[in-house]
Amino acid sequence: MDPFDAVVVGGGVVGTAIARELVKAGARTALLEACDDVGKGTSRANTALLHSSYDAKPGTLEAKLLHRGFKLMQQYGPSAGIPIEKTGGLLVAWNEEQMEQLPHIRERANQNNVLDTEIVSRAEVYRRESHLGEGVLGGLLVPEESIICPFTPTLAYATEFVRNGGSLFLNSPVEDISMVNGGYRLQAGDKTIEGEWIINAAGLESDTIDHMAEFERFTVTPRRGELIVFDKFARNLLSHIILPVPTAYTKGVLISPTVFGNVLLGPTAEDLEDKTDTASSRDGMEGLLEKGRKVMPALLKEEVTAVYAGLRAATEHSDYQIHMEKDKKYVCVGGIRSTGLSASLGIAEYVVMKMIQEGFPEKPSTEWHPARMPYIGEAELRPYNDPAKISANPDYGRIVCHCEKVTLGEIRDSLVSDIPPRNLDGLKRRTRSSFGRCQGFFCIAELQSLLDGDHTR
Repeated sequence: MDPFDAVVVGGGVVGTAIARELVKAGARTALLEACDDVGKGTSRANTALLHSSYDAKPGTLEAKLLHRGFKLMQQYGPSAGIPIEKTGGLLVAWNEEQMEQLPHIRERANQNNVLDTEIVSRAEVYRRESHLGEGVLGGLLVPEESIICPFTPTLAYATEFVRNGGSLFLNSPVEDISMVNGGYRLQAGDKTIEGEWIINAAGLESDTIDHMAEFERFTVTPRRGELIVFDKFARNLLSHIILPVPTAYTKGVLISPTVFGNVLLGPTAEDLEDKTDTASSRDGMEGLLEKGRKVMPALLKEEVTAVYAGLRAATEHSDYQIHMEKDKKYVCVGGIRSTGLSASLGIAEYVVMKMIQEGFPEKPSTEWHPARMPYIGEAELRPYNDPAKISANPDYGRIVCHCEKVTLGEIRDSLVSDIPPRNLDGLKRRTRSSFGRCQGFFCIAELQSLLDGDHTR
């Protein structure tokens, strides 16, 4: 095939956002993803928060792009069908040392242009969150903090990418990079792809790709974060995201509602060597339950729906590792860690703008085909409860996954979408099917039949 203007390596939330931005700039772009679907790595297993940047280190690239990404997502999310709920965050101080940190965190928020935070009293904390455990001394209210679907952003970016002419290559792990004809040749699985520019957004493997490009700037250490998902009956226990006072190492363990109606407890923070180790551990679960018992004792009386673990791409550096090599026409976007979802649109805008400033040809398309993704959150009307939709197509009135109220119509829509699911995991991230209390026990056979092409059901 003909060489591309740009080749993006990595189909996570950052890579798909950059690829989408390149297509908007008129670039003939390839997106290479090692897995059989976009968003299957770090992007799929996070705390599902949309961060306002209140606690980012002022003056860092992360703070700048996180703030910009947050603003852009507030505009883009509703139009693209991305579930977002502005719940606000509440940092809770449990001792005098943490209380002393609150004014400093508020000052940091002000430096990051998050100007509406407020230090509140013990009484106010309990008025807002009556199920918190004993011992609260005070808190910091962050009204802009929000919850977001962790899956839809990546799918929306990728959908707009392919819908507007981008070339998506799945099952294409990059194994070799060489220079040819003034550009690059990438061996990606059984495919050979050529391009003028490379953008490395490979997440956990971004250091590997950086080394292939003959740079030795950082090492990715996978940082495992384990989380517990509580049943929907727990949702009425809290209104805000209950945040800990962060440390230099981690933002700490939080308790948060989700856009699906559940409650999350986590994450842990454990540095590993294996970049594929997403197994949950006994120590991790016990540690989370112990901390959860102190913060919100009533939560532990609720049933657990699921547990999961994700890996963040931590490096030895405290800031994003975004490097532009004009002469080599290479961009490295590494070390994004846990804020990638919130910052993704800001990162994409920044990277492509820098490329254009360095001579990358901009040829904006006069026609853009936006995507409106199927809404899978709880805050808006869903098909099973939409008389007009059911009247137009009775499949939207037939529930297949009863725990999450996912209909046959939604499943069939996903199977003929721009980037259809290839397995149950992909179907789950597009529709919520098998996410619920029974974890697919009731519906998995029918879901698999539909995936296999049985449209008689």
